Amino acid sequence: MKKKIFAALMASAMVLGMTACGSAPASGDGGSSSGDLIKVGIINNDPNESGYRTANDKDLQATFTKENGYDASFAYSLKNDEQIAAAQKFIQDGVDYLLLSAADTAGWDSVLQDAKDAGIRVILFDRTIDASEDLYEASIVSDMAKEGQTAVDWLSSQGLSEYNIIHIQGVMGSAAQQGRSGALDAAVESNDNWTLVTQQTAEWNAEKAQQIVQSVIDSGTSFNVIYAENDDMAKGAVAALDAAGISHGVGKDVIIMGFDCNKWALQELKDQNWNYDGQCNPFQSSYINDIIKKLEAGETLSEKTIIMDEKGFDATTITDDDVANYGI
Repeated sequence: MKKKIFAALMASAMVLGMTACGSAPASGDGGSSSGDLIKVGIINNDPNESGYRTANDKDLQATFTKENGYDASFAYSLKNDEQIAAAQKFIQDGVDYLLLSAADTAGWDSVLQDAKDAGIRVILFDRTIDASEDLYEASIVSDMAKEGQTAVDWLSSQGLSEYNIIHIQGVMGSAAQQGRSGALDAAVESNDNWTLVTQQTAEWNAEKAQQIVQSVIDSGTSFNVIYAENDDMAKGAVAALDAAGISHGVGKDVIIMGFDCNKWALQELKDQNWNYDGQCNPFQSSYINDIIKKLEAGETLSEKTIIMDEKGFDATTITDDDVANYGI
């Protein structure tokens, strides 16, 4: 019998901050006049959320500078309502562009319509949203559903007689969580020998992931796969295994799967302590910068959505070059 145990650890984790560099008046129609800095409001998730997010924020901070022609303000939160409040403030401040990595896919129609009415152009990065395409100029994103399917296809290829899976989810409702969870849920539904021992959110947090795995160990329930939706949660899960003396990695008791391809995580694969890591590319600022330059020049964008090219890495085939070239 398949069994699904859904338990939510919904403790909120949030950092909301605003910083600004430079100062320049925005033009009244939402476009910057010649010689002015381009005023952008950037809404992102907490940079401390994960190694991926730290790299993503650092990339944006390095590009959107006064030296590169921008007056950039940053707001951070893991909560959708707080991100929406930040967007409303940026609209009131008269930014030229609103750059958004949404905490949740839903709830953005109204505020993005306000931005459009104010002549502010919206560019999505990292995550998709459930909103009409006419409310944003472009979307530079990972294909989270493909990330999940690639990982699940790899897991299926391992040919286990039974898949007893601890599924550790990211922030519920985020595009990353939905894509990475969706593929696994579908596989469990369609395969009688796939079982979710537990399915809980650790909200991208290593300590919470460790607690989830420890509770399963304490219950005496058997498992042989940990599917963690980011590297930090996989790291926390492994800490619980190590404390209990449970082996993990290639040829060991428990298969370890993560996402994001932090350099240290890929090294865990290379050392065969983990089994799989799915890439999620954090470096989107150059794409956004190019789009803004084209829009400022009055050009028409050739495509609305840009999908980042991403890989999945197997511990038995990963190389030192892969660690060096793809680790973040």
